[in-house]
Amino acid sequence: MHGPADKGAMPLGGTNAEALQRLQIGAAGIVVMLLLVTLADVITERADRAEAEAVPEAAATVAPEPTEAPQSDPLVDAGVVPDLPAETAEEPEQEAAILPEQGPATETE
Repeated sequence: MHGPADKGAMPLGGTNAEALQRLQIGAAGIVVMLLLVTLADVITERADRAEAEAVPEAAATVAPEPTEAPQSDPLVDAGVVPDLPAETAEEPEQEAAILPEQGPATETE
């Protein structure tokens, strides 16, 4: 007499043992999440405390002496860049550009 009629007699939530197992798994999940959040908080707090107690890296105890900037260009001294003339030559005038739509520029227009 096992058939479809017997399946309807089972409650929707399952048996008491299944309900208790779901409750235990849910409670264990909540406890694990609380432990993870607490662990993250402890790690963050210790990192902040260690950062606050740390000595700044190699702080200068003596003021540096001002140094004068070099008067010449190191690239010119090495011969990489040619010396530029002091006076600039006049630039030649540029001719009008030839546009494809207009053809060559003429003086009659």
